[in-house]
Amino acid sequence: MLIELESVTKIYNQGQVNEVVALDDISLEVDDNSMICLRGASGCGKSTLLSIIGCVFQPTSGRVAIGGKQLSRLPDRFLTLHRRRYIGFIFQNFNILTSLTVRENIVLPLIPLGISPTRMKERAEELMDQFSISHRRNFPAGQVSGGELQRVAIARALVSDPPLILADEPTAHLDSRLGLEFMHFMADLKAKGKTIIITSHDSMVTEHPAIDRVIDMKDGRIHVP
Repeated sequence: MLIELESVTKIYNQGQVNEVVALDDISLEVDDNSMICLRGASGCGKSTLLSIIGCVFQPTSGRVAIGGKQLSRLPDRFLTLHRRRYIGFIFQNFNILTSLTVRENIVLPLIPLGISPTRMKERAEELMDQFSISHRRNFPAGQVSGGELQRVAIARALVSDPPLILADEPTAHLDSRLGLEFMHFMADLKAKGKTIIITSHDSMVTEHPAIDRVIDMKDGRIHVP
């Protein structure tokens, strides 16, 4: 899924005393079936950029196109539908609902899409088998290990089979073993045709051989040394 950004700027609290320029004139292309890493210190704008690519935020100015479709000025309801169908998110803290079971967490993104309960269950079973967590299907998510939670988060991101996967600082709270396991999963997804964008300053991510390009960010801009 080709991603194109042209002169994208994002300003929070525009015109107010607490105005913040989070992104400043960003232009970027990401090829289909590639994995890139956005790297930079906290506050550099990488998470905001990921959120704009993920149709969570609209840019203040500039153009965003994903898969040839212009998204910059679409109404929120269309952005939400696009996000549900085409984008899978993996959050830094996983954002798992601990009171729900592993299977219930995985199928959550499918509920607004009107998919039948039978198909949702089948899809969850496919992913739980793939990530070796079937034996935890009926456990409350708050009762499984950190590594298993990681797999639940990845399965949830993949449940609608989106072509684009976005991961925000996914290894920040993982030990080296789980971090390497995460990157193994990402490399496998890339091999299956997914496009992946990861924000990280973790060398485990930035130096992984499956990463095609590392893009450094500083003060809301792409930094070229």
